[in-house]
Amino acid sequence: MGNRNNFPVSFLTWNIYIGADVSPLIPNPTPEVVTEVLRQFLATNFPLRAQAIANEIESVQPDIIGLQEVERLVLQIPEFSDVIYDFVTILLNALKERGLHYEVAAQNDNFAAQAPDSNGNTISSIDRDVILIRKELTPNVINKREVNFINNLSVGPFVITRGWSSIDVKWGKRIFRLINTHLEPLDEETRNLQAQEILDGPANTTIPVIITGDMNGVPGSRTYGLFIRRGFRDVWSEVGEGLGFTSNQDPDLLNNLSELSSRIDYIFFKNGWNPLVADLVGEEQSNRTPTGLWPSDHAGVFATLKLDKLQ
Repeated sequence: MGNRNNFPVSFLTWNIYIGADVSPLIPNPTPEVVTEVLRQFLATNFPLRAQAIANEIESVQPDIIGLQEVERLVLQIPEFSDVIYDFVTILLNALKERGLHYEVAAQNDNFAAQAPDSNGNTISSIDRDVILIRKELTPNVINKREVNFINNLSVGPFVITRGWSSIDVKWGKRIFRLINTHLEPLDEETRNLQAQEILDGPANTTIPVIITGDMNGVPGSRTYGLFIRRGFRDVWSEVGEGLGFTSNQDPDLLNNLSELSSRIDYIFFKNGWNPLVADLVGEEQSNRTPTGLWPSDHAGVFATLKLDKLQ
């Protein structure tokens, strides 16, 4: 491909949605509630949504993708084989069907749970944040980290563990770092402590940095301000057009009109990037599945940036 210094880098961040409102499960998942949540998870049909998500990825073909709420759910049915919904595998296969070859570059495992439903089955799940990279770029990844936050929200006996992952990528003669995360939505103090962990940790560097993620804070919020005060710039506010709302469709993903009404998903950048374009994916009526499901309860944010020339 020649000298990559001359080529921009494209990124996508997208919360692809667990598939159900899980708040009724915390902190006491009764079998009846587990069944209700499972039914919503099955109804929002990730294998079908993955086709719509893959269509959107195909439309922009980013070099690197930061994903949040990348679930792995196992339905253990007595006297029957386990039914596994691995969002990573399902999505990668949907991309391969379109001739797009991505690989997992880094993945942080977050909160996990196991509980019986009211039908005698057992549900096990783990939440993950995942960085995907185009397969041809995999040799360019020279370092990765996968870390859980020190600060996590506790609800009764249940700890909602979250984290971040990062990769360092060689791009021509430059090296840049991408950090992907999903900050705590239920408690601002915890969310800000998590943001501070990133800013004092992997983002505390002089090399070019990109942060992708669902930050759960709108522009002007304390969470947003933490990043801006540390010198990070918001790609949408620089080159995006319109309000750029990314959240939230209804939990069943069947709302007639889009209910995206806040901007909480970001691509932040610092240290030698020039933003070129930014756009949303998955927010149009035409992006829905044939059964009317939105691809996710969030829209994704796509952006292309170019590195400054070395002096």
